[in-house]
Amino acid sequence: MGRIKKKGTSGNAKNFITRTKAVRKLQVSLPDFRRLCIFKGIYPREPRNKKKANKGSTASTTFYYTKDIQYLLHEPVLQKFREHKAFAKKLSKALGRGDYSDAKRLEQNNKPQVKLDHIVKERYPTFTDALRDLDDAVSMLFLFSNLPTNHNLPLETIANCEKLTNEWQHYIIRTNSLRKSFLSIKGIYYQAEIQGQDVLWLVPYKFAQNVPVDVDFRIMHTFVEFYSTLVGFVLFRLYTQEGLVYPPKFDEEADARGAGLRAFSLEAKSIGLLPATGKGQKNTKAMTKQMATLGEKIASLEEAEDDTNTDMIQEEDAAAGEATIDTFKPVTTSGADILLQPHMGNVGTAGAADPSCLFAPFTFFLSRETPRPPLEFLLRSFGCKRIGWDLVLGDGAFTENESDPSITHQIVDRPPVYQAALPPVPESDGDEEMEDASRSKRVNGRIPGRIYVQPQYIWDCINIGKLLSPNEYGPGTLLPPHLSPWVKIDEKTYDPTAPGAAGGEESEEEDEEADNGMDEDLESGDEEEEEIGAVILGPENEEEEESEDEEEKAQQEYQRELEAEAAGVKLPVGNKKKDKKKKSKQEREEEEQKDMQKIMMSRRKRKLYEKMQYSNKQKEDEVENLREKRRKLDKEKKKAKA
Repeated sequence: MGRIKKKGTSGNAKNFITRTKAVRKLQVSLPDFRRLCIFKGIYPREPRNKKKANKGSTASTTFYYTKDIQYLLHEPVLQKFREHKAFAKKLSKALGRGDYSDAKRLEQNNKPQVKLDHIVKERYPTFTDALRDLDDAVSMLFLFSNLPTNHNLPLETIANCEKLTNEWQHYIIRTNSLRKSFLSIKGIYYQAEIQGQDVLWLVPYKFAQNVPVDVDFRIMHTFVEFYSTLVGFVLFRLYTQEGLVYPPKFDEEADARGAGLRAFSLEAKSIGLLPATGKGQKNTKAMTKQMATLGEKIASLEEAEDDTNTDMIQEEDAAAGEATIDTFKPVTTSGADILLQPHMGNVGTAGAADPSCLFAPFTFFLSRETPRPPLEFLLRSFGCKRIGWDLVLGDGAFTENESDPSITHQIVDRPPVYQAALPPVPESDGDEEMEDASRSKRVNGRIPGRIYVQPQYIWDCINIGKLLSPNEYGPGTLLPPHLSPWVKIDEKTYDPTAPGAAGGEESEEEDEEADNGMDEDLESGDEEEEEIGAVILGPENEEEEESEDEEEKAQQEYQRELEAEAAGVKLPVGNKKKDKKKKSKQEREEEEQKDMQKIMMSRRKRKLYEKMQYSNKQKEDEVENLREKRRKLDKEKKKAKA
C-alpha cells in the first residue's frame, strides 16, 4: 500500500507562500520586506489554483515563490536592515534623554549604509543585460529630477537624479547615439542605440509639478535608489570605454546661473601620470626620457609606412570619393533572394552621409519662448555646436545677441512679429554689421538670409533622417501632423501623409476626378434601375418595389424570370442580377462556414474570436471616421480657396 500524502505538503501548497508567512520567516517589517523584494527583483506570483496554494482557504492573498523567499534568507542587505533597526532604537533613546550631541554622533558614525553593488552584479551578469533594462531606470531618474523637493523627496535624491541624467545626456551627445524622438502628451520620448541595444526613455515637460498625495513615495524612492546605482554602474562603464573620466567635472557656479548641460565638462583619461613624491619622481624622469625619444621613433615609423603604403592610400582616397559603404553585386541566379544594400540617406546639405552631422554646418538661435533643454540636447546630439539663446534661458550660449549675422536658423514658437509691433532700435556705437542687421529687422520684421522655423521642424528632421523644407514650418503656419516614428503604417491604419489625405494640388485633382467618377457611377446606376423597373415591373409598380424588402424583391424577380423564360422573352439586365445573386450565395456560404467553425470551437476560443472581431471592427470604424473628417476638411479648404 502506497504512503498517504499529508494535505498541504506538496504541489501548489509547497511551491507558494503567502506574504504574511514570508514576512514572519524573514523577521522583518512589511516596508523592509517590500524594499528587499524591489532590490532583488522578486514580485508576487499568481498560482493556478489559489485554493490549493492557500491550503483550502478562499481569502484573497498575495503569494510568492517559496524558493524566492528561501533565497532572501542569505541576503546581506537583510542584515543591514536589522542593524538599522537597532540603530533606530539607540537614536530614539538618545533623543528621548535630550542628549542631542550623542544622537548626532550616532548618526554620523554608527548609521548603517546599504550598498547595492552586489545586487546589481547578481541581477545583470553581463553588460548587455544592464543596457536592456535601462528604459525604466532612465525614465524614473528623469521624472524625479523634475519634481520639487518636500518632506517625501529629499534634496539629495533630486540632485543625484539630475546629475545622473545630465551625465547620461552628455554620453548620448558624445557618441551621437540618439536616433528618434517624439512629442507626446506625457512628455518627450527619446530612443538611443547603445552598443546594439535600443534604449527608450521618457522625459516630462518642464512645468510646475504638483506632487500627488496618494503616491507612496517610500516605494518610489526604493526604485530610485536601485536605479541610480544601476545607471551609475552603466555610465562608468560607458565613459571608460570612450576613454573619458567619470564622473565629469561639474561647475556649481555655472549650474547656479542656469548653464544646464554646459555646467559639465568632459575630460579624456591621461595615461602615465604618477605622483611626484619619493620613487614617483624617478619614474617621472624616466617617463620624460621615453617621451622625448618617442617622437623620433614615431617619425621613423611613419616614413617607412609612407614608402610602403602609398599605393594603398591612393586607392582608399579614390574609393572614399565615390562611396562610404562597400557595395556588392547580387548573384543573378533563378530563385535567389536579392538583399537590399546598406546605404545612408541624403542627410544634410553638404553631402554628409552621417546622421550625426545633420545640423553640423548651421548656427541655431533659440527664442525665449522655446524650450531650451530638449532643443539643445537634440541639436548637439546631431552635430550642431553653435547654439545661441537669450540670456533669460540661462548661461552658456554660443551667442546671446539675436542679431548676430552668423545665425542661420532661428527657432520661434509665436506668430510673426510685424513692423508696427517692433520696438525702436537703440543707438549703438559698436559693430556696423550688427546695426545693419537690426535696421533690416526693423524694416522687414525678420533678418534677411535667416531661416525661421517652429520647434517641430527639429523633431521631424531627426525622425526622417534628412533636412526638410522649412516652408511648412514657418512661424504662424499650420504644421504638418507630428507622427510617432515607432508606429508602422499599413493598409488598415490611417495614414495622414498619404497622397489622398495630403491636401496638395495633386491630391485635389485626384479627389475631383474621384468625385466625378462616383457621380457618373451613381447616375449610370440610377438609369439601370429605371430600365429594370420599366422592363420587368413597369412604371406603375416602381413605388411598390422601393417599399418592399430585399427578400420579397428577390422572390418576385425570380418569378418574373421564370415567366419570361417560358414566354421566350429575353431580359436585358438579367445577367447582372444573376451575378449579384451568385455573389450573395457565395457570401452566404462563407458566412455559414464561419458559423459552423465557430460552433466547433470551444467556448473560450469562441469568446476570444468574438473579442478579436469586435476590436478589429472598432479599429476600422475609427480609421473610417478619421478619413471622413479629413475629407470634410479638404472640402472646406477647397470651398475657402474658391
